Amino acid sequence: MTRTSMAACGPDRTEGEAIGEPVIMHDAGNPQRLQRAVDDLSSGFGLWRLAWALASGDIKERYRGSVLGPLWLTLSTALMLGMLGVLYAKLFRIDLASYLPWLSASLVIWGVLLQSVNDACITMTSSEGVIRQMPLPYTLHALRAVFRNALVAAHNLPLILIVLALFGIMPGWEALMAIPGLILLAFCAFWAGLLFGAVCARFRDIPPIIASIMQIAFFMTPIIWKPELVGHWQPWLPLNPFYSMMEIVRAPLLGRPFPLIEWVASLVYSGLLGVAAFALFARFRNRIAFWV
Repeated sequence: MTRTSMAACGPDRTEGEAIGEPVIMHDAGNPQRLQRAVDDLSSGFGLWRLAWALASGDIKERYRGSVLGPLWLTLSTALMLGMLGVLYAKLFRIDLASYLPWLSASLVIWGVLLQSVNDACITMTSSEGVIRQMPLPYTLHALRAVFRNALVAAHNLPLILIVLALFGIMPGWEALMAIPGLILLAFCAFWAGLLFGAVCARFRDIPPIIASIMQIAFFMTPIIWKPELVGHWQPWLPLNPFYSMMEIVRAPLLGRPFPLIEWVASLVYSGLLGVAAFALFARFRNRIAFWV
């Protein structure tokens, strides 16, 4: 057990005790990693308003000087939907009225997933200045990334409804099941921020590797192509975590049957991610400041 203060104030007590200041206590033999990780989560969620303010500031800073701001991303997504929709509907010989709503939902939701993974990799390194100067909980930085992506997603998700309306498709009450799916996506984005944020801060080669994996996942996941095109392999698609996470949001919006298997798979993947992230965060939390 070690005990430190500003200076000794006599044989019986320190100066900190004399004037009522807190005395720093640290037990090197009992670091209490689990308790400190839980305290970090608790205090971080308690500062959610600060995380929201920082995320809003990030969006304003990113588009400062722009007339349309984040709507530029919405317009570019809409342009890509129109061009790819016509092209791939012709290549796959699918009716445009059937294919474009599918493609719009797929690309928008994939964009949310992709941006969440990319931001998770830089959760800690992008906040290097704050981490080195202020004793804020690391949970705050993960929440900041989640809120930032939520604001961007809020500009793009209405595109799905616009495309559906153009083709006369009106989602029923089952479309509300997309909301729990989005909440689960946010849950995964938060834990990914703690997991990948710490790992990528320690090993700077990891972000390019993850970027390459995401490029491969784009073509291996039913985004441009529909699941039924793989034939007898379709029952194995839930083994792809990206497919399961997308389908729990996409299926309700498109009026497809309730994706029970995909929901079960998504909950399993989310649980594994949360356990792995918390275990690593609790073990290496005190080293993150030295890694960034």
